[in-house]
Amino acid sequence: MTDFKIASWNVNSVRLRAPQVIDFLGEAQPDVLCLQEIKCRNEEFPEKLFTEAGYTHQMVRGQKGMHGVAIVSRHPIEEHDNPDFCMHEHARVAFGQVKGINVCNVYIPAGGDEPDAKTNDKFAHKLDFLERMKTFFGARIKASPKDKTILTGDLNIAPLESDVWSHKQLLKVVSHTPIEVEALKAIQNAGQFADIARDLIPEPEQVFTWWSYRSKDWTKNNRGRRLDHIWVSPALKSAAMHHGAQGFEALTKCRSWERPSDHIPITQMLKL
Repeated sequence: MTDFKIASWNVNSVRLRAPQVIDFLGEAQPDVLCLQEIKCRNEEFPEKLFTEAGYTHQMVRGQKGMHGVAIVSRHPIEEHDNPDFCMHEHARVAFGQVKGINVCNVYIPAGGDEPDAKTNDKFAHKLDFLERMKTFFGARIKASPKDKTILTGDLNIAPLESDVWSHKQLLKVVSHTPIEVEALKAIQNAGQFADIARDLIPEPEQVFTWWSYRSKDWTKNNRGRRLDHIWVSPALKSAAMHHGAQGFEALTKCRSWERPSDHIPITQMLKL
């Protein structure tokens, strides 16, 4: 049996924050890193930096100036066709297989400011994206119950009360509204996924992965949300639970780095 470590990070521009990402890789040493919001086209991705850091296998789904996701790995990546989650064909999904594990790296739309699909096209897009994910993963687990899949990325929803700094104050704020939480739960149920962070660190302990840039001192008020997730299919749950609470890590210190992303990286260790 060997350890397998996966990481996820919305870097909010991979070219701007490449040195930080390389530092993180040197420290955390994941086997696989899933990046979201890389904000570059495929040919603009800093391939050489990752190769020099030991991540010679790269799967990039880029887009000019916005969105974009990538998977970088120490091990070969077998690329899958991307699921059709996005009605606008944004670069929001990278789906591949590493060491026999299917890794689906997703950047779910934020959804704008108004949680009303009738008046806010961005929110309608988000709900449609979530519905497509539910259909895809529900069909996949039914067809292959022993499928080894990790669903990870910036899911842009904080589902539990202790995933936000104030449940009451954020109930009508996009990312924590009941309709979004229900839609995310529907994906989890359809795909039979385990939300490993919360299996290992149950409520009421707070776990945050994002803090707004609007806060001058994010450490003082700690108004965070858990928007970034690592879920596993049933065939991987025991592997993900093997190391206990120490197997999951949210690297909060990265939020204090110079010119940081508003998200922090998260990691999960599996025993394969």
